[in-house]
Amino acid sequence: MKPGLKLKSSLFLAVLLLMTVMALSFLILSGVKNNQIRQNETYLTEQGVIAGNYIKQMYLMESVKDPEVFVKERGTELVKRFEMLTQMQVVLYDMNGEEVADSIPLAAKTDIKELLHYALKDINTYTLEGDTMIFLAPLHNSGKQIGVVQFNYSIQKDRLFYEKLEQLFWYAGIFIFISCFLCGYFYINPITKGILNLKHTAQRIEEGDYSDIKPLKRRDELGDLSRNIYYMGNRIKNQLEEMKAEQDNLKMAVEKLEILGVQQKQFIGNVTHEFKTPLTVIKAYADLMNLYQDDPKLLEEAKGNIDTEISKLTTMIDQVLTLSALENYNFEFHPEQIALDLVMKEICDRLMSKAKQHNITLHMELDQITILADKERMSQVFINLIDNAIKYNKEEGHIWVSLNENMGEACIQIKDTGIGIPEEARDKIFTPFYTVNKAYPGSTGLGLALVWELVKKQGGRIELLENPEEGTLFEIRYPL
Repeated sequence: MKPGLKLKSSLFLAVLLLMTVMALSFLILSGVKNNQIRQNETYLTEQGVIAGNYIKQMYLMESVKDPEVFVKERGTELVKRFEMLTQMQVVLYDMNGEEVADSIPLAAKTDIKELLHYALKDINTYTLEGDTMIFLAPLHNSGKQIGVVQFNYSIQKDRLFYEKLEQLFWYAGIFIFISCFLCGYFYINPITKGILNLKHTAQRIEEGDYSDIKPLKRRDELGDLSRNIYYMGNRIKNQLEEMKAEQDNLKMAVEKLEILGVQQKQFIGNVTHEFKTPLTVIKAYADLMNLYQDDPKLLEEAKGNIDTEISKLTTMIDQVLTLSALENYNFEFHPEQIALDLVMKEICDRLMSKAKQHNITLHMELDQITILADKERMSQVFINLIDNAIKYNKEEGHIWVSLNENMGEACIQIKDTGIGIPEEARDKIFTPFYTVNKAYPGSTGLGLALVWELVKKQGGRIELLENPEEGTLFEIRYPL
């Protein structure tokens, strides 16, 4: 299992603080130690200079001409004097490196031949032995080295001070490390939590889960990044939803195209079949006219039937073209404000004579209503419905045409006392080329299909209602 970001950041912070505290402690303690040595070295160098000046002063007061001989003869006296002045153990050496006099016990002496070698070459030198600093300083007279003086200087106080300072740095370092680590941890922890939150958010987006994605409440770059991821996730979610909606629309369009393809095949088959019947009749009578040209009665009958079939064929072609144009969305409407009651009265007046020929009474109950519609197409709707009510009515039957306002809509009802429509055929009457009763001549099965499309295209709806009496009852509603 890989270590997490929180563990890595905590370890990094701990190591960084530890290295910082250790480095600072090492540098400061090393500086203190070096400073102690430099101070001691400066002090002992000054003591060597004082010892040399003292020898020079005493030499001038004596009759001895050779300074080196003076050092050897008066060595014991000089050592005692230097010990009294400096409060240190002192050893005096001549230029041959031989000890002239000393104030050091025999058991405490240390081998300093190597240091003495450098001191005889006019170089200050020292070494550390426990709590003692052994310092060798050259002695001069008139610019010439005449010997070497050794001071044994106690550095116990410096060592104790250094140890206390080192102990203090340990305590302070531990305290600073813990306090800084806790402060850093509580500062970095929200950042790492925010980064982990962004990681989990990105993983959910990658897996397609866009629920419960919230931006971090931070006023820094991490907050900006969180808000950008939040908006990006919402944008991706919206785009995916739009793509899914488009996909569903495409699927529905494909399904609709498949249905339209089947309907087109059925439509073409029905058109072909319906056209074939009148054309067969026309061809049959044309053949009879050619065979019996001398029979006036047959010729008259043939002409009448041919005219009837041609009229039927013409009507069928007009209806097919109109219906095809409506279904292919290239049919033009010219809506205008029309007085619907006047349009319906005009159509009823035009069909009144046809109704009287079949001994049918046409009743009208029309309120004054104005709607926005195509007058010509609206007339086609009512002509088809009232003509069917006449055509499929009974002898001495009745037709009721009513217009009124109902629930904010123009409500038209056309009711007749005709043969009615069987229950099993009620869902099919608006299908092209479907005829309820094949025995009735002149029916193409396109009238109600055309009415359905014309009503729907103008924002209305048509419905075949249950008629408690005999006959049929159609209701059409248009928005006012």
